[in-house]
Amino acid sequence: MAPLSSAVSLFNGERTVVVLFLTRILFCIPKSLYYESLGLCFLAFAGLFIEISAENSTSLNQFKPRPGASSGILLGAVTLPSVMLSRLIQLSRAVESKDIGPQELDYLIVQYWAVSATCFAVLLFLCCVIRHSNATSFLKFRRFHDKEVSLLYTAVYVAVCCFSLARQSDFGSHLPMKLFWVFCHGLAAVRLIQHFLHTFPSCASIGEALLVTSGLVLYFGDMAAYTLAKLNTFLISPELLSEQYGFKRSEIITIIQGFLVSLLVLPVLYGFLLRVYHQLSGWISPQTHAAEETDSKVIESSLLFYASLMVTLVVIAPAWMQFVQGFHHHPLLWILNFVFEEPLKRLALCIYWVTVICASVLRFYNISKSSKIERILLRKYYHLVAVLMFSPALIFQSSFLDLAFGAALAVFLILEIVRVWKIWPLGKHINQFMNAFTDHRDSELLIVSHFSLLLGCALPKWLLTDFNDRPLAPFAGILSLGIGDTMASMVGYKYGVLRWSKTGKKTIEGTAAGITSVLAACSVLLPLLASTGFIISQHWISLLIAVTVSGLLEAYTAQLDNAFIPLVFYSLLCL
Repeated sequence: MAPLSSAVSLFNGERTVVVLFLTRILFCIPKSLYYESLGLCFLAFAGLFIEISAENSTSLNQFKPRPGASSGILLGAVTLPSVMLSRLIQLSRAVESKDIGPQELDYLIVQYWAVSATCFAVLLFLCCVIRHSNATSFLKFRRFHDKEVSLLYTAVYVAVCCFSLARQSDFGSHLPMKLFWVFCHGLAAVRLIQHFLHTFPSCASIGEALLVTSGLVLYFGDMAAYTLAKLNTFLISPELLSEQYGFKRSEIITIIQGFLVSLLVLPVLYGFLLRVYHQLSGWISPQTHAAEETDSKVIESSLLFYASLMVTLVVIAPAWMQFVQGFHHHPLLWILNFVFEEPLKRLALCIYWVTVICASVLRFYNISKSSKIERILLRKYYHLVAVLMFSPALIFQSSFLDLAFGAALAVFLILEIVRVWKIWPLGKHINQFMNAFTDHRDSELLIVSHFSLLLGCALPKWLLTDFNDRPLAPFAGILSLGIGDTMASMVGYKYGVLRWSKTGKKTIEGTAAGITSVLAACSVLLPLLASTGFIISQHWISLLIAVTVSGLLEAYTAQLDNAFIPLVFYSLLCL
């Protein structure tokens, strides 16, 4: 490892908040999750050490992280495992009360170790990069010592993982297979984060890339496990991956997963088809006329994209859905039937959404071109729009909102692919429109702000299972981003005087306004949920801690707050 400088502070503001966050989770751990909590501790110590080492080294600059942001390695390494552990704590209460069977908890434990191993493998990779960057002869003994310590640390972590997985009553006979499955997640994560950082330079910090990587690997892995369970091959035991050992999949979950994964793979498929088309058409330089929208080759390649998109959405993705879920008719027809099951409510909700979107987009886009309003305030107006759109649906049409979130994210993915690949005729216009709302965390190569806002609101809802004894958990994204972050930015920008740090822009006044506004919103929301028949079990002390910790994280972190804060807030609300 690189030697640590005494000038490097062990705990800055962001790390202190992360420690408070982890302490709160570990305080609520039941005895049955002892090994999982120990694994999170090992992961946190490794993340802290790698982050401090990275600050004292320039070796990670080869990945070209986002300028102006800290590495965020610790936060990126513990966020998603903490979310999974919080869900385990919540489901352990359900097992004790006999609301669910132990199989669901066992499957989630496997998922927890999969995402934990994903983060741990990336940390080992970063450790190797930092260590090998110091090639001077006088550090050979130190590097050898660090290598021994790293191997011992890894061995202990693997042992804890083995003990945790082996004690599961229904899974104990499949320990080698489970360990192999976890190992595959870690290996895939190392390959994916390298590809992500090299393909999209200056678009994300290391911590943000780690969060995206761990999420994608977990999502793809879950889809692969679901598919393999249906295949019932000799290589994968059906007892390990069958539905009885995982969560029962609803049609909506399968539809969302099928379309989103297909769209994530679409650029790879389109790039391959485009290279084949270039070779067959005899192109020497495919990019020669890329800027000319009227060029016949650009139009032809764009038509190839639209054809690939239609085949993906109409044939490939629905074929997978039919295989794993057994729809009686085409999934797109199932969606139409689902919408028209309650036409008055759901169609009215769609009309309401379209009206709000059109009015806000036209209004704010005109303001962005003609007004001197700061872009940060203009962007926060969209956070308020998210509250107006999602809150009524989350209370009265929860299942339909799941589907709407998936549809919106699919549209965002398609538009971003069109913008990045400059697909004729929309690519140029989409790029001009999106650039009106970007900030320093976006780049021309990849614009992520709208993705992070939508996912920040959607993930707390998607993460819920049939059992939920914490009514505010699905509102974590809407409350933290739509209300807390918006009020903190507006009050801090207009009235903030006392800053949390000399280098940061966040103010104490803004943070206090954000925390107060979220608590006020909760005081209104809880009675409203109680009136709909929800049994309220949210304790105000626990809620106060959750709101305060997430508010402090918003004040101190230099990472993409739309991505991290909803997940942290959701984790704390599940306790």
